[in-house]
Amino acid sequence: MPRLIEGEDTASSSLDEAIHAIDSTGFDPREEGSLMHTARWLRRLGNNAAFLGDHIVAQLTAGSACEVAESAYGAQAIVLSGMRNGFFLRANIWPSERDHAFHTSGARSFVYGIPHDHNFDFLTVGYFGPGYRSDYYEYDYEAVTGRCGEKAGLRFTERSALSPGKLMHYRAHHDVHRQLPPESLSVSLNVVAADPAAGWFDQYGFDVETDTITGVLNPTSTEVFLRLAVGLGGAEAVDLAERFGRTHPSDRLRLACFEAKATLAAAPASVDAVWREAELCGSRLVAEEARSRRRILSLPA
Repeated sequence: MPRLIEGEDTASSSLDEAIHAIDSTGFDPREEGSLMHTARWLRRLGNNAAFLGDHIVAQLTAGSACEVAESAYGAQAIVLSGMRNGFFLRANIWPSERDHAFHTSGARSFVYGIPHDHNFDFLTVGYFGPGYRSDYYEYDYEAVTGRCGEKAGLRFTERSALSPGKLMHYRAHHDVHRQLPPESLSVSLNVVAADPAAGWFDQYGFDVETDTITGVLNPTSTEVFLRLAVGLGGAEAVDLAERFGRTHPSDRLRLACFEAKATLAAAPASVDAVWREAELCGSRLVAEEARSRRRILSLPA
């Protein structure tokens, strides 16, 4: 389960004070001193029961003139700071099953019931309400290739709620949780590690009943653009897919290259040739996917 960070600090801080204090040293979750410094200031911010309401009122009063960075997490996330020295701050809203937002948007909009890991570290503290509940698991990221249907090796640790003042460190590619709605509307505060390379590392969804990986939750825009370019049939795009498929450091992008090339191959024999090449490209993920695709091709129609 995520690392529980205990503490008795009863001091509180304003949002600006917390941002400045964390920004002054930066946030590196791999370094214990940085982690504890950031956790201390997140706890102090969490002790300030009035700041978030005041911040929301100020945003609503200012209107569009105060709109800043959009969040990739949708309307439930309130961005509290832009990208800083290795981090950004946000607040997350967690409706209960009785709340209007839950009924209009559905559970999946709030990632309820979807077991997943994260490709970034973050600190979180329960700020308001009883807190969302989670079934917590751990797994060995290095031991899996990321293939859909692959055994994940999940290890259940506990079910618990992010209660007010509870502060935890979610470790990238280690902690997995299946979030469940809180008993009533809740809010958490996060300090998220902002690593430019994180987008190249996969975030997985899981099926805890079968202990398998269900897919990648963070496809990159590079994959989308590459598939589009190859699909349009340009020779330069196909050449790029050839090179990336053999040499790119991201296994996920290499797989996308072969998938794009396979869509251009009309005859089954040509498709099979693409996946035969993929089997020999040197990537374990691509090779396993290629073997799976070739088995499907060999099945009688």
